[in-house]
Amino acid sequence: MVSQQTQEKYAELALRTGVNLQKGQALMINAPLEGAEFTKVVVRKAYELGAKDVHINWVDDELTLLKYENAPDEVIGTYPEWKVLLHDTFAEDGAAILNIRSTNPDLLKDIDSSRVAKANKAAALAMKNFRKYTMNDKITWSIISIPTGDWAQKIFPDKSREDAIESLWDAIVKIVRVDQEDPVAAWDAHNKTLETAREILNEKNYKKLIFKAPGTELEMELPEGHIWKGGSAVSEKGITFNPNMPTEEVFSLPHKYGVNGTVSSTKPLNYGGSLIDNFSLTFKDGKVVDFKAEQGEDTLKHLLETDEGATRLGEVALVPHESPVSQSGLIFYNTLFDENASCHIALGKAYPTNLKGGSAMNEEELDKHGVNDSLTHVDFMIGSEELDIDGVKEDGSTEAVFRNGTWALNVKGN
Repeated sequence: MVSQQTQEKYAELALRTGVNLQKGQALMINAPLEGAEFTKVVVRKAYELGAKDVHINWVDDELTLLKYENAPDEVIGTYPEWKVLLHDTFAEDGAAILNIRSTNPDLLKDIDSSRVAKANKAAALAMKNFRKYTMNDKITWSIISIPTGDWAQKIFPDKSREDAIESLWDAIVKIVRVDQEDPVAAWDAHNKTLETAREILNEKNYKKLIFKAPGTELEMELPEGHIWKGGSAVSEKGITFNPNMPTEEVFSLPHKYGVNGTVSSTKPLNYGGSLIDNFSLTFKDGKVVDFKAEQGEDTLKHLLETDEGATRLGEVALVPHESPVSQSGLIFYNTLFDENASCHIALGKAYPTNLKGGSAMNEEELDKHGVNDSLTHVDFMIGSEELDIDGVKEDGSTEAVFRNGTWALNVKGN
């Protein structure tokens, strides 16, 4: 097992750089029961940093599976009102939200995908107000992961449970820079690199991006007034935080009506406890008009049927192939990690903060600007060492943005 010192460094990083917990602020943590030891380290550290209250929402894969296997449809399709009230109350109080995600990727592989889709949609509808707090950066929030046994053995199937967990701890610690002497300082430097990349892209102000790779030929218009973000974010109260740890991306939003062509996945997508793999989507005027998948096609179908917005894109993110996640050589079957190994796009809701003035716009105004809305937001990976991306400028000329899976622009100053 990872050392106590390493756990404390990781906990401090999640609290100081992730959610940037303030003195007198409440903290809500969503955590796996299997990770109770680490979660207690986080709670202890949070109180040391001055948290006024720390609340834990425990989740457990075995209990989740038992519910899917045994509960009637009317329960599966209902989201408890008390959970909505709990989250809204903490958000209204300005609490920080820390999510520790470590789900078994194969947890629901034998469950009828329509039941999973029903549960996901019910949760998304019920939590719509709460999601406005996170997707508009009204509060500080962050997502991290720790190893759990089933997840670790999915990544390292030839190892014992104990050895697999140890190997996954080793990988995570390196990728999130906790192995460095001062992880907080290391993240400050990393955020500056991502800030440079997003500043260059914002200055370029491309009208369109063109993606080309095996199985991918996609043209993506970018809305007027789009903003590239990445690394740290700033909350409504002016607090700097890191929503994702790890993060290697700079991201913006496609025009919801301006995506055409076909795109193919390059890594498995873990969606709702089921895997979707080797899939492709064809877009016309921003909407998915055809799709196929070698694995999980029914799950993909249910995802696309969530609502009209689930058939359109809400995010485009650029990640160089030499990112630490990619260089680990591992497939994590966990979007938080896999999306930071690869350029990716997302079906569903766009972040209003990726448009100038977007946070202050209503749904109708966002739609007029080409900003997608949906109950869902699901990232999937399309990048590899074979991906080329061109940017189309205002005058119609093009230039290389990515070549062979990495930056063609001078984002690192060399």
